[in-house]
Amino acid sequence: MTQIAEIIVDVPTMQTNTPYSYSIPPALTGSVRPGMRVVVPFGNGSRKVQGFVWQLAEQTDFSRPLKAIDTVMDLQPVLNQELLALADHMAVTTYAFKITCLLTMLPNALKATYEKWVMPTDTLEESIRKKLFGHADRLLLDDSKLPEEQLKSLLKLASGGKVTVSYAVRDRGNVKTITMIEPAMAADKLQAAKATLRSTAKKQAVLLDYFITHPEPIAQRELEKALAVSSTIIKTAEKNGWLVKKAVEVYRDPLATAVTPTRALTLNEAQQTAVSALKTATNDHKAATYLLEGVTGSGKTEVYLQAIDNALQNGQSALMLVPEISLTPQIVGRVRGRFGQRVAVLHSGLSAGERYDEWRRIERGEATVVVGARSAIFAPLENIGIIIIDEEHEATYKQEDNPRYHARDIAIWRGRYHHCPVVLGSATPSLESRARAQKGVYQQLLLPHRINASALPKVTVVDMTQELQNHAESNFSTALLSALKQRMAKGEQSILMLNRRGYSSFVMCRDCGFVLKCPNCDISLTLHMDTKTMKCHYCGHEEPIPNVCPQCHSRKIRYYGTGTQKVETELKEVLPDAQVIRMDVDTTRRKGAHERLLNKFGRQEADILLGTQMIAKGLDFPNVTLVGVLNADTGLGLPDFRASERTFDLLTQVSGRAGRADKPGQVFIQTYNPDHYAIQLAKDQNYERFFLTEMQMRHRGHYPPYYYSVKLTASSGDERQAAEAMIKIVRQIKKTLSPAAIMLGPTPGAVARVNNRYYYQLVIKYKQEPALDQALFEILTEYQSTGRMGLQIAIDRNPMSFM
Repeated sequence: MTQIAEIIVDVPTMQTNTPYSYSIPPALTGSVRPGMRVVVPFGNGSRKVQGFVWQLAEQTDFSRPLKAIDTVMDLQPVLNQELLALADHMAVTTYAFKITCLLTMLPNALKATYEKWVMPTDTLEESIRKKLFGHADRLLLDDSKLPEEQLKSLLKLASGGKVTVSYAVRDRGNVKTITMIEPAMAADKLQAAKATLRSTAKKQAVLLDYFITHPEPIAQRELEKALAVSSTIIKTAEKNGWLVKKAVEVYRDPLATAVTPTRALTLNEAQQTAVSALKTATNDHKAATYLLEGVTGSGKTEVYLQAIDNALQNGQSALMLVPEISLTPQIVGRVRGRFGQRVAVLHSGLSAGERYDEWRRIERGEATVVVGARSAIFAPLENIGIIIIDEEHEATYKQEDNPRYHARDIAIWRGRYHHCPVVLGSATPSLESRARAQKGVYQQLLLPHRINASALPKVTVVDMTQELQNHAESNFSTALLSALKQRMAKGEQSILMLNRRGYSSFVMCRDCGFVLKCPNCDISLTLHMDTKTMKCHYCGHEEPIPNVCPQCHSRKIRYYGTGTQKVETELKEVLPDAQVIRMDVDTTRRKGAHERLLNKFGRQEADILLGTQMIAKGLDFPNVTLVGVLNADTGLGLPDFRASERTFDLLTQVSGRAGRADKPGQVFIQTYNPDHYAIQLAKDQNYERFFLTEMQMRHRGHYPPYYYSVKLTASSGDERQAAEAMIKIVRQIKKTLSPAAIMLGPTPGAVARVNNRYYYQLVIKYKQEPALDQALFEILTEYQSTGRMGLQIAIDRNPMSFM
């Protein structure tokens, strides 16, 4: 029997989890393997698409001949058997198609793009051919760049059969090379060649002298610099047959500056207990999930490092996830300092080339420790000995786009596959994880004290309503401002957090109440003084700051609310001698900005680090003794069932940045809701009490972890289309649900319009609904083709927010 390939094809509006059968051409027999990318014909025309070989099978009787694979894109599979099996699992659990899951696992450099080429047929008149194509035999069809008239002409010619359109798959993976130079002959022959040189050819003589005594290859750039010779001199030597140039592949190294030398530290009793449990699980190939709950500064990172070291000593690999790119420089530096070149890093802050190189180092087995953000969970590691998720409670571990996976769930699946432990570490575990630990599903490991027995910082809650009565409006209470001055006088550092960037939250006319809103979204624009513009934080729209009210033409335009830019301006007024570093999305857009700013603060070149929530986690600066939270209420008012949990987590985490070394720490939390339980319990760093309180609230409201949930969203540029689609979906879903299920909606989204798309949503809360999965997959399949008409349907299992 003839072997065929079952292939998952990449066709956006015709996705299916069923592979298509293709024959394998004789030239590729024995070369095609599961996990390879291939180019295959699809449909009736000349369309060529990318596909993934899912499996090989023996051909059975088909009613017509199979189409053949056009070509292979890889010499080796880019996805191993484990990742193919994982894609199968993800498709079921995230309501996604397999092709989306497969593409999610690859670095961007390995995701193909498509080019459309127009070619004339023999029936096209010569005059038209010259006008459209000139001397070229084909034309790249870029709809966004072609003039409208030319595009219309091509469409008309295509319908008349005078031109054809073909699709070509373009692979974006590229390898970085450098030019190496080495001698093409022995030293005695080089000496003879030197004797034939004219007396004026001094640079040629210098070049030959070097290779007579240095026969080993050297990079051309390095050679030019060392000998002060030009590329022309080297080119002449190559032409004369004295030297040989070779392109040698090199890796881009994103970790070159992120190395912090460390050594294994002596563990306290609680750390030793945790490390022993993890070592035993790794050594015994035990697929168990551990919840490592430790107060801030309790030494969780050292537990991770020693557990990783144990896996490496067993000849295994290790995977560690961190939630934010801003955390990566310090943590990666410590991991790289401990394990050297065996460490690879994967996160979205890398260039496509850097990510591609790191991915290839992992895939080739050259890197056996991977540190990265959410997508690093798909690193192609073999023989994994331990998987670690630091700050496991963070929402950034949930993918917001399709496939909507949670890295924690993928980690547990891979842990079972490799029979290895998974460690979920946090000072404030998610309620779901803590509840599973209480039920014994996860095994709990506790680090109840800071290392070196240092005390937790003293926390003071400041009631800002009282402050407003006592003095003029300011971002700083009297107590916090006084503490900042004291730290500066003692040469100590401070961290200030305000979880809102920009200068002011909105601009309003005091005469008519007009608020300047985004023309594309149902949200007010935020004032940014550095660019002198109003910006939308949803779609990126920008416009000048208005001088008069667009509605009543009054000049009484005022700025309300505050952001990190405004706080920075006020700091310069109240503390003119203070050196301030601001860290938010606006100051960290450029590559490497996080690392540069944190390194500068670590060298004590600034007194105050001011930022959004990106500075709340993972930072460890011994000289920081003061933390100020300027407005603890920014998240409390959100219509979100996790609002209290996120506020508690954030306050606890940022408080933990103070007093991490020998000097005692102090924290000021400024709030207009001083009696809220999330703020009061964060003040005492009492996670267990918060857990019990919040679980009672969740139980009363039928929220996770007591209920599972699914959120369905319909979006369209036409509001009526989105609303009608959601109403229709509600009718379909109701038929499959039991009376115990709870439906919320359909309702407009919390922000009903974003980037000129209208959003309607439905939330389902349930405990057991056996028919729900099938109904949701039917909806997914039914609505995938509506994307061409502007209607999109999204399904999110266990969303992080109902907003």
